[in-house]
Amino acid sequence: MHGIKREELKAIIEGRGCGKNVPMLYDQWIAPSVMGDQEEGVRRLLSEVPCDAAAVEFVWPDMDRAPQDDPDYRWMHRDVERKKGVGLDSEGCLEWEEADAFYAHFPSADYPGLIPGERPKDDGRYLLGRFWYCFFERLWSLRGMENALTDFYLYPEEVHRLFRKLTDFYMRAMERGVEELGIDGIFTSDDIGTQKAPFFSLEIFREFFKPYYRELCDKAHELGIHFWLHSCGNIELFLEDFIEIGLDVIHPIQKGTMDEKRIAQKYGDRICLYVGFDVQQTIPFGTEEEVRREVRHLIDTYARPDGRFLLTMGNNTTQDWKLSSLEALYDETISYGQKVFRRWQEGKD
Repeated sequence: MHGIKREELKAIIEGRGCGKNVPMLYDQWIAPSVMGDQEEGVRRLLSEVPCDAAAVEFVWPDMDRAPQDDPDYRWMHRDVERKKGVGLDSEGCLEWEEADAFYAHFPSADYPGLIPGERPKDDGRYLLGRFWYCFFERLWSLRGMENALTDFYLYPEEVHRLFRKLTDFYMRAMERGVEELGIDGIFTSDDIGTQKAPFFSLEIFREFFKPYYRELCDKAHELGIHFWLHSCGNIELFLEDFIEIGLDVIHPIQKGTMDEKRIAQKYGDRICLYVGFDVQQTIPFGTEEEVRREVRHLIDTYARPDGRFLLTMGNNTTQDWKLSSLEALYDETISYGQKVFRRWQEGKD
């Protein structure tokens, strides 16, 4: 079920009006299969409530497993020995000494299987193409977190070389998304913030990240689509720069990491805030009334008559989520959102 058409959502993203209700993209992060014996109830709920955008996942290269029809369609050029009991962020697999071999077998974004075989039908909704791990996340997944954070100082040329190759890959994938799927936006992830502050300084961001993100934003706009970014943690330090280079949508403005009212007031008229509902505490542990109270708080804080506000989950589903909380979430978003937006339309605020 959906209520917002493609052109209306585009206008909301671009600050050309708020529409009739809060755009709800909660379903983009809800995985019913994770919720155990609540799965059937969650699926029923999603069939009955608005889902105001569609999404298609690009078939991205695996770290070291390649498809039979293209042995180079993987990030690493060789098999990786996986260690048991070691976190992904601490297990690097690429040594810069083997960089030439790594780039000689770098995956091609022209691989036919990048575009999924099953494509969503055009039902009038905005269509997002999605891939995960953009620059920092791809760097640490290849190098390990400790190496990634020191590479900016010890191996700056190699970081630039990697980001150049990644940027070219992503831009070609974006072209294919438009040509073969007709996507309206591209959504990727780069968790560059911790709970308290960014992982690195503004100087590092401007030297190593901003130029390549600028290229991706420029490419998206050249193709007539929006560029969306997920980035957990406190990233306020980088928001002015993201706005400057044309980032269209930022997710999730993570609960408890930044001052929500300041973010909304300072940046909300210049970038679309794809606000994520708190999934660490409120959805799994809050009462239904606490869920409803938080919905009202988010709408009161972020919603604007000119748009630039979408509501979703802060991150993916975990097993401790409650169906009753999701039901309250949707019900309050619809009822309270309609009340607020109707007041604007009637010119009472």
